[in-house]
Amino acid sequence: MTFKPQIVSLILILCIGLVSCRSAKTITDNGTLNPNLSARQIIKNSDKNNTKFSMLSAKVKINVIEGDKSKSYSLKLRMHKDSTIMLISSPITVVKAIITPKRVAFYNKLDGTYFDGDFTYLSELLGTELDFYKVQALLLGEPVFKPNTKDYEASVYENSYMLQPKNQEVLFEVFLLFNPAHFKMDSQQITQSKEQRHLEINYLAYQEVEKEILPERIKIIAIEKEEELKIELEYKGIQLNQDLRFPFKVPSGYDLIELK
Repeated sequence: MTFKPQIVSLILILCIGLVSCRSAKTITDNGTLNPNLSARQIIKNSDKNNTKFSMLSAKVKINVIEGDKSKSYSLKLRMHKDSTIMLISSPITVVKAIITPKRVAFYNKLDGTYFDGDFTYLSELLGTELDFYKVQALLLGEPVFKPNTKDYEASVYENSYMLQPKNQEVLFEVFLLFNPAHFKMDSQQITQSKEQRHLEINYLAYQEVEKEILPERIKIIAIEKEEELKIELEYKGIQLNQDLRFPFKVPSGYDLIELK
């Protein structure tokens, strides 16, 4: 299956992470692994380092690679934590998108089209229930699937702590790799063997911004059968906790995109 342009647009909407600024400090300490650390201790350290900001704005450069084709995009990102994520094409507003707990919408001035719906289609596309908070966790370097000590077990994999369900589902496997320095994610991997699907989110670098530990560079790999889509994110100009607005209105006369 080839990834259709509207599907790529939706993936882009959901795959914007947090970014660096001139005053940000890249974290280079990888930490020391303790092979005796329990799942409870890993989860506790991860929860302790969850982000606490309210508002975020940034500029984002995205590189999308599908087969031998590559395209680059520049976007402005606004985020109100736990409430709204907005993306605006830069330097002029051609594409605008908004995500809330109940809504996923965007419009494209170039072809006069728009999408306005919820997470139902994307959940069906990925084969698992998707919502705003899972997307937000992915973007913040936090686990999409919240692990617990009852169902998850800990081990060491290469330079990371790994949590995985004690009983992996036959059709759905999850692997969560945590960085030993700050217990943010090194990688999140979801595999659906029957459908030949694999989604991998790798956090290549982190940074400290105003005492917050945030992703600096992210690489996303989505595989379905023989098709592979890669999304690389590079971020600049982050500002935290400023007053932001999130106006969004689809222009009149635009055609609704029907996703099938």
